[in-house]
Amino acid sequence: MKKILIAAVISLFALSQAEAQVSFRPGLRGGVNFSHFTKGDNETYYDYYTDTYVSSTRDFTSKTDFYLGFYGALKLTKYYTLQPEVDYTRQGSTYRFPGTAEQKLNVSYLSIAVANKFTFNEKFNVHLGPTIDFQVENDFDTDSEVDLAFFLGAGYSFNKNFGLEARVKKGIIPVLDYSDGNHTNVVFSVGATYTFDMK
Repeated sequence: MKKILIAAVISLFALSQAEAQVSFRPGLRGGVNFSHFTKGDNETYYDYYTDTYVSSTRDFTSKTDFYLGFYGALKLTKYYTLQPEVDYTRQGSTYRFPGTAEQKLNVSYLSIAVANKFTFNEKFNVHLGPTIDFQVENDFDTDSEVDLAFFLGAGYSFNKNFGLEARVKKGIIPVLDYSDGNHTNVVFSVGATYTFDMK
């Protein structure tokens, strides 16, 4: 009886160790951004053509650009991976104020993120986490050179190397602070991932 108990304990220990094996695999990610700034409140301005005051909202709509980066996937359990990421991400918005021409507002960031990935049936995963984004380029006067954001996304792995993913990221620090309120980043991204094998 004692031998059976010892064998059972050893088997359980070996099984838990196999489940708890930690692995690290680097990878690349890239894709398309659809970004815009959040809308503000109605703003009243004087229209010289009609000689009246008009209440309207600045119109921020989506612009298309790209992101590219790399990550390190630290798989801690069968279901959970901690994934630090560094990305170059081009964002911004299409902008139009009533009575003016449409223009593009471009801003680029070096984004440092920590993704918490939860994997189901070895194919589908859900990931979420924070990012801190540092401006590296812009073509308009911004109110902050740093953005703090949070993202939520989902991915699908076709095999151990190649996958697809989609995310929504929402910034909380205003990029623009106009009289109609604060405008923050919103980004929807779709892209591909490639994870390298580590021998």
